[in-house]
Amino acid sequence: MQHSQPDETPANPETPRPSSSAAGQPGPAVPPEQAPTGAAAGTAAASRHPGAAAIPGYDGTASLQPGAAEPDRRVTRAGMIWAAVASALVVLVLLIAFILQNQELVQVKFFGLEGAVSLGMSLFIAAVGGGVLVAMAGAARIIQLRAAAHRRRVQAGRQR
Repeated sequence: MQHSQPDETPANPETPRPSSSAAGQPGPAVPPEQAPTGAAAGTAAASRHPGAAAIPGYDGTASLQPGAAEPDRRVTRAGMIWAAVASALVVLVLLIAFILQNQELVQVKFFGLEGAVSLGMSLFIAAVGGGVLVAMAGAARIIQLRAAAHRRRVQAGRQR
């Protein structure tokens, strides 16, 4: 007959800890008699945490330990700028490839102007024109919001 105290956590790292359900509530604890061992523990961890079996010695229970908090990861301006520059470079490389692959000349007419431009360049010019229009609309809205906020600050200052 085995006697165990329910408040103790198992010392064996391969013994599964209580799992969490989809709603975030703790599920039923798995008794040590039913706990998978050896290769079965690795496959059980892989089913809970995809890719966990590929990490030697990792059974997937580290994220289930109570009190284990993730380290603080702060988003910095330098990190945001780096991500923006890296994304812009990827877009520019794709854009250059697009323009180079579409070198056929096409006739373009615009308000009486007429000329021959490569297809890739004409589509690029159209996209930049659309972006300028969107930027102008966004700038107008930002100016409206700033003016409204300024008016609210001035009225709040007068009421004091």
